[in-house]
Amino acid sequence: MVKIEYPAYHPKMKKEPDKELIFDELRRIWVVLTPEEWVRQNLLQYLVQVLGYPAKLIAVEKEIKIGELRKRFDIVVYDRQAMPRMIIECKEMNVPLTPAVLNQVLRYNIPLQVNYLVISNGSHCYAFENKDGQLTELNTLPPFASFGPAL
Repeated sequence: MVKIEYPAYHPKMKKEPDKELIFDELRRIWVVLTPEEWVRQNLLQYLVQVLGYPAKLIAVEKEIKIGELRKRFDIVVYDRQAMPRMIIECKEMNVPLTPAVLNQVLRYNIPLQVNYLVISNGSHCYAFENKDGQLTELNTLPPFASFGPAL
């Protein structure tokens, strides 16, 4: 399991009559604040502030096609050559990280073929390296530098 110490984070928030919104700094939009979104936003801050991942190389909630199905991943990190290197699946805190959650991210990896798979519910985080079709559990998230040389 990966131990994550989230950075201090004071997001912009606002209330509307029927919902609460949080400002997603990476997408530069207001999104509905759900328990899963809270996990996603804090994990994004960890990637950018603590691990130094370039925000411009992180995609959030984009659609992918798996066979005939259209799905949305939570987070994909790209390398400097615009190749996907990491998929992160976020769940709300009360959702256990079961094999079904790992299978979900494995399905998302069919078209992307990334090296790193991560699942997190904010309290717990598991990361795996995908090498030659074999998953190896990691104790830390890989540094961005491991994705290749800077241009």
